[in-house]
Amino acid sequence: MRFALFGAGRAGTIHARNIAAHPRAELAYIFDVDQAAAQRLTDARGGQVPRGAHQIWEADDVDAVLIASSTDTHVDLLRQAMQAGKPTYCEKPIDLDIEKVRNFVDEVSASDPPVFIGFRRRFQPEFSSMQRQVRDGAIGQIESIRIIARDFALAPLAFLQRSGGLLRDKMIHYFDLAPWLAAERPTELYATGSCLIDPVVGQMGDVDTAVAVLRFPSGALGTIENGRRAVYGFDDRIEVFGAEGMLQGGSAPADNLARFTATGITQNRFPDYYGEESFAYALDAFITTLESGAAVSPSLQDGYQAQLLAEAALESIRSNRPVKLQWT
Repeated sequence: MRFALFGAGRAGTIHARNIAAHPRAELAYIFDVDQAAAQRLTDARGGQVPRGAHQIWEADDVDAVLIASSTDTHVDLLRQAMQAGKPTYCEKPIDLDIEKVRNFVDEVSASDPPVFIGFRRRFQPEFSSMQRQVRDGAIGQIESIRIIARDFALAPLAFLQRSGGLLRDKMIHYFDLAPWLAAERPTELYATGSCLIDPVVGQMGDVDTAVAVLRFPSGALGTIENGRRAVYGFDDRIEVFGAEGMLQGGSAPADNLARFTATGITQNRFPDYYGEESFAYALDAFITTLESGAAVSPSLQDGYQAQLLAEAALESIRSNRPVKLQWT
């Protein structure tokens, strides 16, 4: 499967490496407004730098597109990919402007090529195994979901200024995971946040520590706690509690999935996770899905849903009130 990659920054570099390493994929083109960066990446990973983006849309030797460029370019590139008939993997979020996202989602029809949104946390082995076990009834009816995710250090301020903020940039991963695990959409959300790491973050109008509480139609509750710093390292944990037991999984202190029931505790170990392996797992899922002809997941609708939750959380922080959610 020959890919055209948009973006030669940090995420683009990771994706280029994974495409080049995948046994059923290769790089055809890498495009970036910084042509020197694109050339360095093609020198390292293969492919060529096109004369312009139009060369990609006109190319017969491009089977799929991967968008890892700046967020404000995503919708325009997605629209062009749809017109060119190219299946697309797009990094989250779809755009920082929710109206722009809504208008694009409304334009897309069932006959358009598929769009896969890069919610790579779904593909961490311990979390994908957790979701399968929940679906199989391993812990009975879900009563609560608890998600904790903290970066090991505050990202560079230059990145934070254009990231869209903690809720749109980081917590959005978990606004995807929580409904995916619960198999239902929340009907109410309350969020609150603080600046505890660097006051400059607050001056940007953002927070570096936040908690969101979700209520689901079944009555199950979810909490998501996110932070920009953990002195002991990257921290990514999930607990799903049910009427017949509990599942716990995550990267601290070790990648594992533990199951607690009335008959005892079982535990599975997974390979060590340092934050980038899930990019490769997500890429492989995208390729495999296209090859099989199955529906992509996470889909464009999943990406839109997670962004609506992020926007509701921002509204809740601004108003200091819970936000009711209605889905159509």
